[in-house]
Amino acid sequence: MASLLSQTFQNAKSENRPALLTYTVAGDNNKKKSLEILKSISNYADICELGFPHNTPIADGGQIQTSAYRAIKNGIKINDVFSIANDFKKLKKTKPIILMGYYNMIFQYNENKFLDKCKKRGVNFIQLVSPTTSPLRLKKIIKDSHDMVYYISMLSTTGGKLKVSPKKILERYSKIKNLNKSKNVVIGFGITEKTIKSLKKADGLVVGSAICKEISNSIKKRQNPVTNVTNIVKRLKNKIKWTGLQK
Repeated sequence: MASLLSQTFQNAKSENRPALLTYTVAGDNNKKKSLEILKSISNYADICELGFPHNTPIADGGQIQTSAYRAIKNGIKINDVFSIANDFKKLKKTKPIILMGYYNMIFQYNENKFLDKCKKRGVNFIQLVSPTTSPLRLKKIIKDSHDMVYYISMLSTTGGKLKVSPKKILERYSKIKNLNKSKNVVIGFGITEKTIKSLKKADGLVVGSAICKEISNSIKKRQNPVTNVTNIVKRLKNKIKWTGLQK
C-alpha cells in the first residue's frame, strides 16, 4: 500500500503540478494559534512540515529563528509539538505532517522514546541533500531514503534570496531525480511567491521563511496571523496550478 506521502505526490502529479509543502514552527506564536494556522493552511498545502523550535538552529535563517524564539519563550517543549501534531491529525487524517528538527534535540530527548512518540511503524525518514553532497553520498542517500528526499537549493540558511538561477537549480535537481525516478524530490530554501513558479517542474516545493515572516508581520501589526498566512499559502498554490485547456 502506498504511504500517505506517496499518495499525496501522486495526487499532485495527476493535477500536473508540484506538491506544495509549508513549514511552520510548532507553538508560534502560541500553542493554540499554531494549531489554528496549521489547520487553516492545510486546506491549500499538500504536506505540512512542523518544526521543533530550537535555540541554536544552524540551517535556519532569521525568519525561522524569530519564530523558534517566540515558541521557546512561550514554553513550547518537545511533547507540546507532538500534541499539536496529534490534535491536527485527529481533524485531518489524510494530510501528511512532517516533523522537522535537529538530531541533537532527539538525542537529548532519547531516540527510542522519540520514535515511539512518532508511532514507530509509520515513520518515514526524510533525508536532506545539498549542492555539495558528493555523488557517492548522494547515491547512498537516495537508495536509503523512504518516500521523499529534500533538496536544499543553495548554500545558505533558509529564507535567503535565491542566489542560484532556477535553471541551475532544476539542472541539479534533474541529476538527483534521475538516480531514482520513483523517489519524490522536493526543493526548499529561497522559495517565495516570486520564485515558486520558475521551479514548477519539481515534485514538490517547500515554503517556510515567507510564512514565518508573515506570522511576525501579523503580530507586529496586531492582525490575525491565521488569515494572513492562509492568504499567502492560497496565493502560492494558485501560482503552481496548471492552467490551460485540458483536452
